[in-house]
Amino acid sequence: MMARTLTLGAIQAAYGDDQAANIARTAGLIREAAARGAQVVLAPELFQGPYFCVAQEERWFADAHPWREHPCVLALAPLAAELGVVLPISIFEREGPHYFNSLVMIDADGALLGLYRKSHIPDGPGYEEKYYFRPGDTGFKVWNTKVGRLGVGVCWDQWYPEAARAMTLMGAEALLYPTAIGSEPHDPNLDTAVPWRRAMQGHAVANVIPVVGANRTGFEPWEGYPGGGQAFYGSSFICDHRGDLLAELGRDEEGVVTATVDLDFLARHRAAWGFFRDRRPDLYGALTAPRPA
Repeated sequence: MMARTLTLGAIQAAYGDDQAANIARTAGLIREAAARGAQVVLAPELFQGPYFCVAQEERWFADAHPWREHPCVLALAPLAAELGVVLPISIFEREGPHYFNSLVMIDADGALLGLYRKSHIPDGPGYEEKYYFRPGDTGFKVWNTKVGRLGVGVCWDQWYPEAARAMTLMGAEALLYPTAIGSEPHDPNLDTAVPWRRAMQGHAVANVIPVVGANRTGFEPWEGYPGGGQAFYGSSFICDHRGDLLAELGRDEEGVVTATVDLDFLARHRAAWGFFRDRRPDLYGALTAPRPA
């Protein structure tokens, strides 16, 4: 009996103001990843435009759409069906008067499996997301796609071990994190590229699960912004259940990476480690208390 394998893909690219061009650029990279055998292709967070959360400007609310009608979803669902690939698509969502940083999971036949709304919303210099987005109300999600069970967190979610553990407990076979992260305007000497990776590699080890991080790259100019704009540090990667890198891109590269994992081996190995057998949720009350003593 043949083992169940899954070939994961990640996209890294620079994005500008032209939404149609950004979607077309992403579609081209999806085709490239699929040609390399990728069954799941992850693009960066909010790839349809520049990362606008560097400042509070109300004009950006006009770029939000209901999730089923979002230009990214309308353009890329047919591509997923054409190529037979699963596409987790990061979007700026509008639901009535509410706005979310969301992700739509498109299955390999083009079906829209549902929506995840980013749970953890950052608010700091250069990442002023609380102005634009409400905290997600979907809870963590794991989708049973045609190629495997996939859990997805969006950017700031990636720093939280509780999110990774919850999705793995829900049956995820791989964790995917679309991201937009780079320079810190309040401290030009601060570079989080290495701890950014290490945090997700830790999730891989603690949950015996492969992890994909897809970040944007390049410099996005911003008038009046410290340093004249935001420099994203790329460093997208795929790691295995040990946290070892299977594939990676540099800070300034654009392109795709792919890697294949054995899902049957991972299921056995995860059971053998006993991390889930030996859990003590009766002792974890402090994790769910807003202000533990």
